Amino acid sequence: MGTKDDEYDYLFKVVLIGDSGVGKSNLLSRFTRNEFNLESKSTIGVEFATRSIQVDGKTIKAQIWDTAGQERYRAITSAYYRGAVGALLVYDIAKHLTYENVERWLKELRDHADNNIVIMLVGNKSDLRHLRAVPTDEAKAFAEKNNLSFIETSALDSTNVETAFQNILTEIYRIVSQKQIRQGSGEQDDLKTDNTKPIHIAPTEDDTRKKSTCCANL
Repeated sequence: MGTKDDEYDYLFKVVLIGDSGVGKSNLLSRFTRNEFNLESKSTIGVEFATRSIQVDGKTIKAQIWDTAGQERYRAITSAYYRGAVGALLVYDIAKHLTYENVERWLKELRDHADNNIVIMLVGNKSDLRHLRAVPTDEAKAFAEKNNLSFIETSALDSTNVETAFQNILTEIYRIVSQKQIRQGSGEQDDLKTDNTKPIHIAPTEDDTRKKSTCCANL
């Protein structure tokens, strides 16, 4: 028997990128499990977690991928980005170097991901306001210049974590649904159209009975 989690209208793959130690894994665990681990160690390789939200009466299942930010794992990039329709580009507001490296991460994203991927710049660890090294206005200006959405979050105290994921998933959904309308699909209940490509991932026990409703090209 399938569970309620097996039922969704859209499946969107979203990737977390940014330097090691900026809090990507804790953003993932806070959003998907409402957990935070102060002793969190650097991610080795790749992991992902899922959570479903409601947008306009539709069930959107987010499959959120997290990878190590260290240079030695760069070989996994092409497979990591494949099929992603959204990306959270994360830096630490208390470490200016992680913000300086955002430009390099953005270039890597542009090189490997789909041209239409939705990108959000995320200044994490906003609870460390007394140690702030990156002015909010500076990051906001960079985001506007590069056509990114922007938000500051704290995985520690939950500030804006829910909002960040809700906003990017809603934006992806709006783009996908508008594209369907433009194409005159008429089948708005899922993404089973000739113009969509499935996200290819290794099946897990959790994902073996799902509908193929993912969309890789917005």
